[in-house]
Amino acid sequence: MPEGKQETLVRLDLNNPVFQQNLLALQKQERHAALDTLNKLRQLSWNQVYRDQGLKWEKIISIKPPTGIDALYSLRITQSRRATAYRDGAFIRLLSIATDHDST
Repeated sequence: MPEGKQETLVRLDLNNPVFQQNLLALQKQERHAALDTLNKLRQLSWNQVYRDQGLKWEKIISIKPPTGIDALYSLRITQSRRATAYRDGAFIRLLSIATDHDST
């Protein structure tokens, strides 16, 4: 990256009530793993998120996104769970955490 040009770090939006309910309902070990992932996300640029093999950021093509949202994505939030989210400028707006890894 050229000197003096810094990429914008990802900003988290955790305000979705469904996401909050899903996060708080996780067992302690999984909840801590999810919080570790969220902490990791806020330290990355968007380019790093797209390339990170552990997060596995993937476009969800089986669901039509709501009006005003370009696309929905899934990412690994724990070893066994994926979250749904979308990008809104610098923000990742988290929507839900799937009950099992294959359900997103």
